[in-house]
Amino acid sequence: MVYTRKDVSTLTRSERRRFVDALLEVKRRGEYDEFVRTHIEYYRSDGEPGLRVAHMAPSFLPWHRRFLMDLEEALRRVDDSVTVPYWDWTRDRTTTSVPWTEDLLGGTGRRSDRQVMTGPFAYGNGAWTIEVGITDTEFLTRDLGRRRDPIALPTAEDVERALDDPVYDTAPWDSTSAKGFRNKLEGWGSGRGSVSWRTHNRVHRWVGGHMVGGASVNDPVFWLHHAFVDLLWSRWQRRHPSARYLPARPPARGDAQRGRVAARNERMPPWDVTPGEMEDHSAIYRYA
Repeated sequence: MVYTRKDVSTLTRSERRRFVDALLEVKRRGEYDEFVRTHIEYYRSDGEPGLRVAHMAPSFLPWHRRFLMDLEEALRRVDDSVTVPYWDWTRDRTTTSVPWTEDLLGGTGRRSDRQVMTGPFAYGNGAWTIEVGITDTEFLTRDLGRRRDPIALPTAEDVERALDDPVYDTAPWDSTSAKGFRNKLEGWGSGRGSVSWRTHNRVHRWVGGHMVGGASVNDPVFWLHHAFVDLLWSRWQRRHPSARYLPARPPARGDAQRGRVAARNERMPPWDVTPGEMEDHSAIYRYA
């Protein structure tokens, strides 16, 4: 049966509670930390050898689509009424708007160490200890809006610039691809600092704390953010119905990206699934 992902701002009080309770139970069972480990393992940059599938590559979108589905399956084993909501950061743009409420994700971190002190994922509540990460920090951290060096969330105009590109991705199929929808949405730009953080990447930086880097899954907002990114891919597909995932075939012999990016019909680890098989989600879920 096809289920529905809703805008987090439209969730009822009961739906918020069920979503949070399911996340906490998946964490208690030890399953959540496996998602963190997976993302850290596959968070590879252009400069690293071997196949890149999660980031800085065409498979950024289908990889995270499957990743979201796996988390959703874990949540629905706890409570089959739960789906992953999406956070539309082009509209809910302040540090106190949804989803940064006491009954959902809690708020920003305190000034001294960025520790989240409010909401169900605060360390002091005892149910959300960071077990897997890049550092030894046991508590969830955030710095919404970057207080010392503020940045703004991406705008609807930023999203439109990505949605307007009729080509899915282009060579060299990495963080330097200047054209193509994938990198315009993933958000690797030229230059240094905040000017190079665009769309998806800028949201990670805006949240700050654990959301910066491979261990970003430790913050539950990761899923709400990527659900919106997935929704934007769906919107792009509807706007450009004849466009497909690229590259359709592996890069040619001698190409620096051969063996480093997944073509449409190549396996996308850690699953036995290809990007092409992830292009259509309509038989599994839809967006409200």
